[in-house]
Amino acid sequence: MQAQEVRAAIALRMQECRLELHPEKTKIVYCKDDDRRRTHPQEKFTFLGYTFRPRRSKNSKNGKFFINFSPAIAEKASKAIRDEIRRWKLPKRSDKSLDDLSRMFNPKIRGWFQYYGRYYRSALYPLVQHLNRLLALWAKRKYKKLRGHFRRARHWIARISRRDPQLFAHWQMGVRRGSAAGAV
Repeated sequence: MQAQEVRAAIALRMQECRLELHPEKTKIVYCKDDDRRRTHPQEKFTFLGYTFRPRRSKNSKNGKFFINFSPAIAEKASKAIRDEIRRWKLPKRSDKSLDDLSRMFNPKIRGWFQYYGRYYRSALYPLVQHLNRLLALWAKRKYKKLRGHFRRARHWIARISRRDPQLFAHWQMGVRRGSAAGAV
């Protein structure tokens, strides 16, 4: 009941300023976590490229897990990033060196990871894997010794990411899952 009263007060104030709340976009969301266990039709929302919803978190003091209502990159934002990366046609740029690719795409990658990596950084791991996979496909096409050997290309990229983590912004995240940086 308190939420409806607050919403009505906000709507009234907006009306005084000759503005109105969007009826479809303005919703009351139940911020479910370990302390609030009830269910509600609206338990998540998306705002500025982040989806706020109940997520598993780890207590820094004792290392125990709990449910927390927190933000992470929204699926729509993640899809938009993957679509843009796809438009780069990275695997087909075999005329470029790894340094060239780094100079071309690092500013964009760094911006994404600084903005969306602020909260719940592990939600970016699938993007790291996607980028590393495309770099492996690039290496497979560029170098004759790697042609037809995706696994070797993946390991080659992983070795470079360990040797020179400053080369690509997503390598600087320190993600080391699987055999390759970010599990290519």
